[in-house]
Amino acid sequence: MTIKKVGVLGGGLMGAGIAQVCAQAGYRTTVREISPELYERTLNRISSSLDKAIEKKKLTARQKTETLANLHGTTQMSALNDSDLIVEAVTENIEVKKKLFAELDRLCSPDTIFASNTSSLTVTAMAAATSRPEKFVGLHFFNPVPIMKLVEVVRTIQTSRKTFDAAFAFAKAIGKTPIQCRDNSGFVVNLLLVPYLLGAIRALERGVASIEDIDTGMTLGCGHPMGPLTLLDFVGLDTTYYIANIMFDEYREAHYAPPPLLKKMVLAGFYGRKSGKGFYDYSGDTPVPNDLRM
Repeated sequence: MTIKKVGVLGGGLMGAGIAQVCAQAGYRTTVREISPELYERTLNRISSSLDKAIEKKKLTARQKTETLANLHGTTQMSALNDSDLIVEAVTENIEVKKKLFAELDRLCSPDTIFASNTSSLTVTAMAAATSRPEKFVGLHFFNPVPIMKLVEVVRTIQTSRKTFDAAFAFAKAIGKTPIQCRDNSGFVVNLLLVPYLLGAIRALERGVASIEDIDTGMTLGCGHPMGPLTLLDFVGLDTTYYIANIMFDEYREAHYAPPPLLKKMVLAGFYGRKSGKGFYDYSGDTPVPNDLRM
């Protein structure tokens, strides 16, 4: 099962990163967006990322030209029909994903492998919307995709060994380090990371320590590159809240339940870095702990 042509469904932050690493590895890569303007934004994001790699001497100008030559944009789902592999990277909404995969199922060759970049939803639920559950896998990349080495390759109870092996080999071919995961909500990383992040919020709620001291404690005490509350701001509090709710619905275990403080912050529009305010205030030159008036 040879993969030569890759389709990427969705050109947002994750989709652009996935398209970049595929094109950079020499794959003919077609990105489907809902408008030419959005694809142009995707292309600009990729070009900017490649420029940063050139500045750091990790890429040459010639390699950038070759990468961009491998990229193609479209607004038509039918343009993905000759892909050997299609990676979906749209909004984390199961109904949206199922609808898109059902449409692709009608358009694509029976040999096309379908993959989802979902971080929390079960892959089996998406595969059920198609007639090819044996050719369906999860390929969960991490942000920023061009830099982060890990890919969780998710095998459902219906995924064939041939499909899984092809997806695993593909992840290696684009320069990533793949790990095999079972199809459970959160896979490996979020299964363990989400309770840790929510635990940090609960510690703050209970007055265990301040925002800065919780982050400093975990950074220096555990050797983490950043503290949990800083990481929450980076990931997005709204994103974490959404994922936590999905995982709590799946497992019904208390450590996946979003703490009240997280819900209040999301309702207040405190999403983290992207909104300028989360556990830290980013309005100045240096982030400072936010006054949450607890």
